[in-house]
Amino acid sequence: MRQRWSNLLFAHWPVSPEVLRPYLPDRLELDTYDGQAWLGVVPFTMSHIRPLGLPAVPGLSALHELNVRTYATLDGVPGVWFLSLDATQPLGVWAARTLFHLPYLHARMQLTATPDGALHATATRTHHGEAAATFAASWLPGAALPLARPGSLAYFLTERYHLYTAGHTVRAGRHGAGLWRGRLWHEPWALREATLTHWESTLVESHALPTPVGPPLLHAADKLDVWVEELRRV
Repeated sequence: MRQRWSNLLFAHWPVSPEVLRPYLPDRLELDTYDGQAWLGVVPFTMSHIRPLGLPAVPGLSALHELNVRTYATLDGVPGVWFLSLDATQPLGVWAARTLFHLPYLHARMQLTATPDGALHATATRTHHGEAAATFAASWLPGAALPLARPGSLAYFLTERYHLYTAGHTVRAGRHGAGLWRGRLWHEPWALREATLTHWESTLVESHALPTPVGPPLLHAADKLDVWVEELRRV
């Protein structure tokens, strides 16, 4: 399917690999940079959603999303591993869980821009049977950054063209029986500096992970058109 991602913020913290390793299936290797694992929280708006070759369905072609992620490899192919993906579109959450085996969760969320270019996001998880979580953040995108170079930390954190999933379960030690890999196609990210003016979140803690220490490493991003391939079992 095709999608457009906009109003996106990458917020990352370094985390000990030993802390994140239990959240991945045994077959996946935790991907690290200079021996350090990374945990990300990423709010953004997804729009222009439609299957390839078909028109968008009014009312179902846009949503706000807020994901918690780390990074993994299998057979030398690096990708994203999602702990959770909170989203606002009920049918979209159902489809992602059912057809793509991804741990999407129902949430109320707003993501708005002010005339000065600042972005404001709020979210409250509403998914029955899952740990409660809330989020509120404001940030101001800044100057454009050079394209991330292979081998750099910015490239490691943002230029990910595969995702992995093992089903809906997202807590340490609980994973689905299968393992799937999907491929993403898009141009390199047009990254920007970002200044955080407000941050309140219990997303990380909702996964029984310790509260991240210190300010996050930030990258804002311009809008990007994305093509998502069918997930394949690996």
